[in-house]
Amino acid sequence: MRVAITTHGCRLNQSEGDSMARSAREAGHEIVDLDDAPEVVVVNTCTITHSADADARQAIRRVAGRWPKARIVATGCYANGDPEALRSLPGVAVVVGNREKESWIEHLGRASDGEVDVVVGDLSRRVRLARLRPAIDPRRSRAFLKIQDGCNYRCAFCIVPKVRGRSTSVEASVLAEQLRQLVEAGAPEVVLTGVHLGTYGWDLRPRIELGALLGRLLASSPTARLRLGSVDPHELDDPLIELLAASPRICRHLHLPVQSGDDRVLRRMRRAHRVAHLERQVPRAAAAIPGVAIGTDIIVGFPGEDEAAFTNTYELLESLPIDYAHVFSYSARAGTEAASMPEQVPPEVMAERSRRLRQLSSDKWLSFTRRSIGAGASAVVYRRRDRRTGDLVALTDNYIKVHAVGADALLGRRVEVEIEDVSADGRARGRICDG
Repeated sequence: MRVAITTHGCRLNQSEGDSMARSAREAGHEIVDLDDAPEVVVVNTCTITHSADADARQAIRRVAGRWPKARIVATGCYANGDPEALRSLPGVAVVVGNREKESWIEHLGRASDGEVDVVVGDLSRRVRLARLRPAIDPRRSRAFLKIQDGCNYRCAFCIVPKVRGRSTSVEASVLAEQLRQLVEAGAPEVVLTGVHLGTYGWDLRPRIELGALLGRLLASSPTARLRLGSVDPHELDDPLIELLAASPRICRHLHLPVQSGDDRVLRRMRRAHRVAHLERQVPRAAAAIPGVAIGTDIIVGFPGEDEAAFTNTYELLESLPIDYAHVFSYSARAGTEAASMPEQVPPEVMAERSRRLRQLSSDKWLSFTRRSIGAGASAVVYRRRDRRTGDLVALTDNYIKVHAVGADALLGRRVEVEIEDVSADGRARGRICDG
């Protein structure tokens, strides 16, 4: 079969999409682009917001309209959240849940013409983690390694625990072997992914912490370079900071989703951290790891966020060595506690607060990149050139995209770069020091 896979949403979903492509290849099928007359299309959905649901439905209808003979496999978080909504869409042959992705080909093979099968397990109890094997997407320079799935927390705004289940970890020995395979296949950098990395190993016996896993992975693959996904602020402990400071093969990049800089709002959100965690650990990390890029996520306009609470968030981001923020306006999600909370913030207020925070983030990132002028850094060159300029684009270990002149032979390689200039809009230019 000619199989196309299209993925929406987070890095974890991208990782699982890569793994589903690998299983199709190993079963003798051909992976093709969506434009290339596929016989089967896997739509790997997201459901983090109602807009994500709408995007998934639109994508499926678009596939069915363009390739009416193709059989569509609807999977991902929307499949767990509302399988009946996907079952009713044109072209869908089977709806497959997240924890059933490993056997999606078998489920498709058993699906009857004219009848849509729904294979979605009950995630209200702890269930086995899907044994998806990691793969390298030839279009990307970096590979993903899924170390964990699910979440035990119950943040008031988040639907993820309902569609991903409880936190479940992959054994360290399995991850060490998977990392070895990715490195041997040529991955210059491997990004550790999951729903909640900081809870890695809590379900394993004997229990193992995230820092201990990193140490084992580095020891098992002496040439691997690792990048952490998001870690909650209270999970950035001193041992983890010390490990990052001592290990040049772990990227100098931390993403700590604070969501709000006001403790009252954090309590309403049911977040496990408080502002004090950021105030204590972010300066420690910045001092211990020279050149580290520290980023965060912020939700603007959560119910009950008044002007004083927003000011606390703004001033926290302004005062700490946090270098960028992904800013999101709060969007009510059916099925979450926050959707029915009082004190909803007007959209125009959210828009203005978001604008102010994004401007602050832009200013701080420009300052960070300009401090890097003249410094060398390890980087990975993207596999595609910049469409507008034709430049190579290299991502440094501390998260700066550097445009440079270079030969095609450098595409997808790990290199050393030196940043020479940063424009007013934050675009960094530099030179590749090897190759």
